[in-house]
Amino acid sequence: MKRSFSPYWLLLPVVSMVAVILHPVRAAAHLVTTGMGPVYDGIGHLLLTPEDLIIALALALYGGLLGTTHGRHALFLVPAAWFVGGLFGMQTAPLPDFPVAALSFLLLGLLIAADLRLPLSAFTITAVAVSLTHGFLNGIALKSGPAGLGLIGITAALFILVTLVSALVVSLRPPWSRIAVRVMGGWVAAVGVLMIGWFVRGNMA
Repeated sequence: MKRSFSPYWLLLPVVSMVAVILHPVRAAAHLVTTGMGPVYDGIGHLLLTPEDLIIALALALYGGLLGTTHGRHALFLVPAAWFVGGLFGMQTAPLPDFPVAALSFLLLGLLIAADLRLPLSAFTITAVAVSLTHGFLNGIALKSGPAGLGLIGITAALFILVTLVSALVVSLRPPWSRIAVRVMGGWVAAVGVLMIGWFVRGNMA
């Protein structure tokens, strides 16, 4: 005898998934605790912090847009400078609030949108300066949590992220695809302007 299949059984995995998603966990304002150790906490911190993640993506986009040589330099320079900046940051006390991320958004966004062909030396200085600065701020944030292991996680994630994104942009051939990358740069610059406006408004309130 053939048994009929009730469609209500299909609701069971859906209800289970919703229950898992709605299960409350401890909230963290700045540091991400994954429960899988400090290395993964560092990776989570990078991936869930738009101020750092978008800057890393912007550096990879710009390096790829400038060509293979620049992209290869970004591949190694960005993670290395980020790591060194983090080491210095872990030795430093918290600094006064300053819109560093907003300025990075504006600078890299304008460079990408304008498709400005910086020579390799100028690109190197820009990538190292931005990476050192954001790594430094990460070091300050991480020193009371995952510390050095978290910084290693961030560095590894940066290496993979910059490699994939810069290689993708270098491989783009249709002219419209480069325009699409430049449009992304325009959005990054626009977000930087908004962040600066919020910072100024917050200080004037």
